[in-house]
Amino acid sequence: MSFGKMNTFIDIISTALVKDSEGFAVTGDTILASVRAYKEDRRGNEKWANMAVFSEASALFRFRKIPGLVLTAQMVIVCADGRYNILSVEDVRGRGMYLEVLAKKVISGG
Repeated sequence: MSFGKMNTFIDIISTALVKDSEGFAVTGDTILASVRAYKEDRRGNEKWANMAVFSEASALFRFRKIPGLVLTAQMVIVCADGRYNILSVEDVRGRGMYLEVLAKKVISGG
């Protein structure tokens, strides 16, 4: 994976309930990391057809592994295209250099 293909800037965010000044619980975002990533939207090609297990995934992100940060499905990825819930995280080829994340775009009901 070259830096030329990693042309999408993403934020990895942890969401948690926090209390505001009036004592009400609201969802707060904490940015854990900001990195460059390769982003591929869902397509009707053979690669996406073979990932039938993740039929609800709408995007794939690949980026360098961040030392000391363990990604989980409770985290969110935010980029210029919107907000994505993480469905799965996989170490690319088991080398510990890159992570591949399948994510589902969050559609806001407004």
